[in-house]
Amino acid sequence: MLKSTPLPVRVPLVREPWGIWKSLNAARRNVLSIIPDVATRQPMVSGKTGKRWHMVMDPGAIRHILLENLADYPKSDVTKNLLRPAIGESMFIAEGAHWRWQRRAAAPVFSHRNVAALAPVMTATATRAVDRIAAANGKPLGLFEEMTSATFDVIGDVTFSGGSGFSRAEVHGAIEDYISEAGKISLFDILGLPAWVPRLGRLSAGAAMKSMKSLANTTIETRRASGQHGDIPDLLDLLLAGVDPETKRVMNTAELRDNLLTFIVAGHETTALTLAWSLYLCAFDETAQTRARDEARSVLNGRTATYEDVENLPFIRMIIDEALRLYPPAAIISRTAQKPDTLCGRDIRRGDTVMIPIYALHRNHLLWDDPDAFRPDRFADRKSIERYAYLPFGDGPRICIGASFALQEAVIILATLLSKFHFHAIKDLDPDPVMILTLRPEGGVWLKATPVENAH
Repeated sequence: MLKSTPLPVRVPLVREPWGIWKSLNAARRNVLSIIPDVATRQPMVSGKTGKRWHMVMDPGAIRHILLENLADYPKSDVTKNLLRPAIGESMFIAEGAHWRWQRRAAAPVFSHRNVAALAPVMTATATRAVDRIAAANGKPLGLFEEMTSATFDVIGDVTFSGGSGFSRAEVHGAIEDYISEAGKISLFDILGLPAWVPRLGRLSAGAAMKSMKSLANTTIETRRASGQHGDIPDLLDLLLAGVDPETKRVMNTAELRDNLLTFIVAGHETTALTLAWSLYLCAFDETAQTRARDEARSVLNGRTATYEDVENLPFIRMIIDEALRLYPPAAIISRTAQKPDTLCGRDIRRGDTVMIPIYALHRNHLLWDDPDAFRPDRFADRKSIERYAYLPFGDGPRICIGASFALQEAVIILATLLSKFHFHAIKDLDPDPVMILTLRPEGGVWLKATPVENAH
C-alpha cells in the first residue's frame, strides 16, 4: 500500500447537517468550521440557518456577483456590523457613490510609483527582523508574532513617518482587543437581527476603539497643520492630498481617520498572516524551502531584498501565492442580495445571504488538482489559473486597493529571511487554522531558525 503524501494543516469541514446552536458555537470558535465539506466538490451549496444562505464556488457566478452585478450584492449586514464600530464608513464598508468617490480619491495613494517609493521601509524592517531572529540563537520562535511586529513596523512607518506622537503600541493593542471580542459571530448575526440590537462583545470592545479614534483625529489635524514630513510622502500625506478627480471632494478628518485605520488593520494583519503561513509551509516542505533559499541567495548575495529584486524572485512569489491559496486571510466574503436573481440555475431571493467561501473555493476539486496539497508551481503560469477561482484579494471594482503593496512587502521580507535562515518545524506544534475576522494560525507558528551557514 502506497504511503499518502502528508498535507499541510487544514480546517475539518462539516460532513453532516448542523442545527443553529451547534453552528453558532462552532462559528464563534472558527467561522470556517461551519462550511460543508461538499462546498469543496460542488459549484454551489444552499441552506437555511435562521436566514436563507448560499455558498458560491463557481467562477462564472462569482464574476456575476463581484463584477457584473456588484450593486445588487453589497457587503452583508453581518460584515458591516462587525467592522463599522472600528472603521466607520470607510471605503471597505461604504457602498455606491460614497464608496466610489473615496476609492477614486485614494487610488493614487497605491499607484505603482508610490508603492515602489515605500519599499525602503520594507527593506529596513526585513533587516531588523533578521537581527531579532538571529538573537534567538536557534530557540523556538513564534513567527506569527514576529511577522506581526515586522508588518506593523512597516505600516507604522509608511502611515505616520513623522511619528506625530502616535502610540503604535496603543493602536496595536486596541486593534487586537477589537478583533478578539468584536469579531466573533453573534447569534443575532446568524438570525439576521437588525444592527441596532446590541452585540455585547462589540460594546465591551468599544472603549479601546474610541481612544484610538481620538488619537488618530489629533494626529491627522496636527499633520494637516504642519505639512509633509521628509522628502517621500507617507500614506497620511498622500491621503491628505487626495482629491476625487470627478467631484473634487477631499476627505474630512473622520473619513481620513476611518480609511487610515482600515489601512493599518488590513495593511499589517493580512501580510503578517501571509508571511507566517509561508514560513510554516517552507518548514513543512524542505524541498521547496531549499529551492526558495537558493533563489534568494543567488539574487541577494547576502544583502537584504529591495524593490528592484522583487521581479527576480519568482519562486518566492509562488510560495506566497500558494500560501494565500491555502490560507486566504479574508477566507469568506459575504453579500446580501438586493433583488431576485439566479446563480448556477438556483433562485436567489431578495435578502438572501450570498457567501463566497474563499477557503472552499481555493480547495475546490472542480477547480484545483490535489487542492489540499502545497504546490507552489501551480503559479508558474498565472495565466493558466481561472481568474475568479483565485481570490486572495477579492476581485472586481472592490479588489483590495493595497494588494500590490502587500505582495511587494511579503516578497521582500520572505526572500530576506529565507536567504539568512533555515526554518525547522517543531514536532507536535503545528498551527491550527482558525478564522475570526481573518484566518489565523491559532497557537502560533513555532519554528526554529538556524543561520544558513550552519544549517546543514
